[in-house]
Amino acid sequence: MTAVSKRPTRSTAIAHVRIGGDAPVVVQSMTNTDTADYLATAIQCAELARAGSELVRITVNTPEAAAAVPRIRDHLDKMNCNVPLIGDFHYNGHRLLTEQPACAEALAKYRINPGNVGFGKKKDEQFAQMVELACRYDKPVRIGVNWGSLDQELLARIMDENSKRAEPLDATEMMRHAMVTSALESAAKAEEVGLAGEKIILSCKVSSVQDLIAIYRELSKRANYALHLGLTEAGMGSKGIVASTAALSVLLQEGIGDTIRVSLTPEPGGSRSQEVIVAQEILQTMGLRAFTPMVAACPGCGRTTSTFFQELAGEVQDFVRARMPQWKLHYDGAENMTLAVMGCIVNGPGESKHANIGISLPGTGEAPSAPVYEDGVKTVTLKGDNIASEFKDIIERYVQRTYKKKLQA
Repeated sequence: MTAVSKRPTRSTAIAHVRIGGDAPVVVQSMTNTDTADYLATAIQCAELARAGSELVRITVNTPEAAAAVPRIRDHLDKMNCNVPLIGDFHYNGHRLLTEQPACAEALAKYRINPGNVGFGKKKDEQFAQMVELACRYDKPVRIGVNWGSLDQELLARIMDENSKRAEPLDATEMMRHAMVTSALESAAKAEEVGLAGEKIILSCKVSSVQDLIAIYRELSKRANYALHLGLTEAGMGSKGIVASTAALSVLLQEGIGDTIRVSLTPEPGGSRSQEVIVAQEILQTMGLRAFTPMVAACPGCGRTTSTFFQELAGEVQDFVRARMPQWKLHYDGAENMTLAVMGCIVNGPGESKHANIGISLPGTGEAPSAPVYEDGVKTVTLKGDNIASEFKDIIERYVQRTYKKKLQA
């Protein structure tokens, strides 16, 4: 299914998930619970994993949070949820990992921000201490630079160097250069301490689309570490979705990126799993991976004054996403199925024939019947009040007879 050749990067494993090399791009997410509340955090981790997150990052910021990590891991294991956990450390990670060995062992990966791992003389010492712990417990490390917490000493050095240039960089170019430099110099230090290059993943996160693209292009030219992509503080709703999609799609199309996260601000009380769904849909619409059947639906026009086709499209999308966990267990390839829900005769029959299963609903003034096509062939015409349930039954039967059953252990 891959339409793009990935740039060659070093390959590593985070628990059972392979990152880099020729492995597919992996979807990551992050909890927003208080990690010290182990039960709430475990429940949200499981929710994100069920939505399709293949890695879940959790904040580890206090002794109580660090002590909760093994309990979170144990609770997830009891729920038969084996999603790897990534510990997100700032300021005191060296101390927490040293004082809480069970936390260090339970995590599948550590995230270190070189901008706030320590300050002054202690910075290099505390960075080295965390890397040594990663080596001791055989854990990969993401060195995650963020423009909101850029290493001030490094920035001052680069500004001084820039002032001596014959043609100094402007402020934007200097910021980009500083972020790439921070990531690469930190990776070199980690390797000097003893961490293997294949155990290192880099990220340089900003909230500007053009800055992100420029930074990762430069980063990918200068090193072959695995790269984690994400637009930091992307925002809420359509703004966050559009900005993340614009930035990540350009880089993914160029073969850049081994893991991705869509950092959406959820609505109050909203599900955190939306960021997982958006990340999956970016990869699937680009033809890089398949997660769940895709539903094509027309936007509607003056010919489609009824809202029924819109309601059916939403119901079908919810149905296949809900059924996919079970289909994934029992059938091979169901995630590649394509569906079409169309609202009138103009493009309805043609679009329906292009999909594995399509339905062409009647538009304004059309006969009250809905032909269904399976692999380009009209198989039945639905009428009446039960079109939605009958169409979902057709989808279920199609999956059962079309996709090879997996051998059960």
